[in-house]
Amino acid sequence: MTMSTKRPFTKDIILLDNVEEVTNKIIQKLQQDVLHNLKRLGAVVGTSGGIDSSVCLALTAKAFGPEKVLGIIMPEKDSNQDSEMLAKELAATFKVRTIKEDITSALAGFRCYERRDDAVRRVFPEYDPMTYKMKIGIKQTGLSNNLPPVFSLTIIDNKGNQEDKILPVKEYLAIVAASNFKQRSRMSMLYFHAEALHYAVVGTPNKHEQEQGFFVKYGDGGADVMPIGNLYKTQVYQLAKYLGVPKGIIERTPTTDTYSAEQTQEEFFFQLPYGLMDIYWYGFENGYSAEEVAGVMEESTDQVKALFSNFERKKRTTDYLRMSPVRDYYGS
Repeated sequence: MTMSTKRPFTKDIILLDNVEEVTNKIIQKLQQDVLHNLKRLGAVVGTSGGIDSSVCLALTAKAFGPEKVLGIIMPEKDSNQDSEMLAKELAATFKVRTIKEDITSALAGFRCYERRDDAVRRVFPEYDPMTYKMKIGIKQTGLSNNLPPVFSLTIIDNKGNQEDKILPVKEYLAIVAASNFKQRSRMSMLYFHAEALHYAVVGTPNKHEQEQGFFVKYGDGGADVMPIGNLYKTQVYQLAKYLGVPKGIIERTPTTDTYSAEQTQEEFFFQLPYGLMDIYWYGFENGYSAEEVAGVMEESTDQVKALFSNFERKKRTTDYLRMSPVRDYYGS
């Protein structure tokens, strides 16, 4: 009879025991995958000043040498100016060359802003992108009542006055579809530079973004390798500190940097601070009971069950994003 080796559930169960060992394994796998399996000469990384892309750039610089890594900074008119500043600081820290590619004109050509603003005006007729900022976020968490989240639209005028309305499904889908031009345009730019240099594109999503579906199919989900795809956000921060990612990036609140108004990832999608979400998700995907997790987290069992149900719903409803193209229509 085989004895169970599952560790007792604790609040620090998510922490990596040996950050150096994990880092070295990722670096070695990057070298094997990019240089030998994909037969590419180096790596291209989209560099935004966020923690995930920063760790990916640091890992690739260690794996291939900074001279074989290119960081692409891709702002657009809604981007936070801090993102570019932090991206440049990161590149200087790891001695990686960067190129700036402003994608505003490309997005305007796709009518990204126009399509988005048309949908916003169907909810707020007074909306003018010259005098208002906008964002969408979760109005109703659904975490405690097992209901899907309800999204809201927020507009903020130049005096700081804010209005919120529940976002109808049609307008929600239109705004998201238009905004997704941003990630897909960036992916296209990454592949241009990668192909011109015979490099690989390094994807930056972490475990939560991949498994909960917080990425754009053929956008930031489009890459040749994803070195942090199995890491929880807490673990990404552990690697960031070990690798020497600048303090300003480590201390920055994770944002979507997609809409003109400031918006955190928690507000838009995850519904929990990453430190808590990591622990609950670990319990969920490793088969710990809601009762066991609730006891450690000093939370009610019903609340943990609701969280687990929410995680399961996100995995199920975002399966489409992780699917490869369906090809088996005729013959073998």
